[in-house]
Amino acid sequence: MIVIPAVDIKDGKCVRLAQGKFDRVTTYADNPVAMALKWMEKGAELIHVVDLDGSVAGEPCNAEIILDIAKNVNIPVQVGGGIRNMETIEFYLGNGISSVILGTTALQNENIVHYACGKFPNRIILGIDALNGKVAVRGWTQTTEKNAIDLARHYEKYGLKAMIYTDIERDGMKTGMNIEAIRELAKAVSIPVIASGGVASINDIKNLLAIGDYKIQGVIIGRALYNGDIFLEEAIKESKRFC
Repeated sequence: MIVIPAVDIKDGKCVRLAQGKFDRVTTYADNPVAMALKWMEKGAELIHVVDLDGSVAGEPCNAEIILDIAKNVNIPVQVGGGIRNMETIEFYLGNGISSVILGTTALQNENIVHYACGKFPNRIILGIDALNGKVAVRGWTQTTEKNAIDLARHYEKYGLKAMIYTDIERDGMKTGMNIEAIRELAKAVSIPVIASGGVASINDIKNLLAIGDYKIQGVIIGRALYNGDIFLEEAIKESKRFC
């Protein structure tokens, strides 16, 4: 399992939101590039970047910073937020980004997801952000009636690289992960699952590893890393115990 540090960008700065709410923001660094380099130097194998402004605007707002991250680190970078058309997908994937995450687009334009997966095999990730099991879109500002597992199953045939499941209610709250929901999703599909939302301590890493039969490909950690509740080196060591 891969431990993936999150670098969320708002107004050009590295921040964390609580439950995805833009009025509950904590700024951790003025320089997201330096933060990404820090995590790389501590052993990260992959960086998870989200353009928070872009997720609401529906188009990239911090693309220059994101591309600077990709240029300065020598590990893969996956990006989400404001990616709603093929032009943006091609822009990112043609400029050093390893994978793009499609969330809102998966609900609004299935054809884009289908075409993108065909043109860029193993580089498209489905982002499923859920509140009480229902999918939320547009930077989590709108909820839908779409069930998270139904959405995952619908896109299972498209050849996605992975899917990221985020429990919105727990995201940024350090209350512990929704292990049962993660297990149910991983059980329901054959696509690799990356878990996100609510990591509070090293015990969350252990609980994900304990799922066992339904392997979790990775876990995204944000606030717990920034606050020092988890040390990246320790989390990586724990995540490799059964490798």
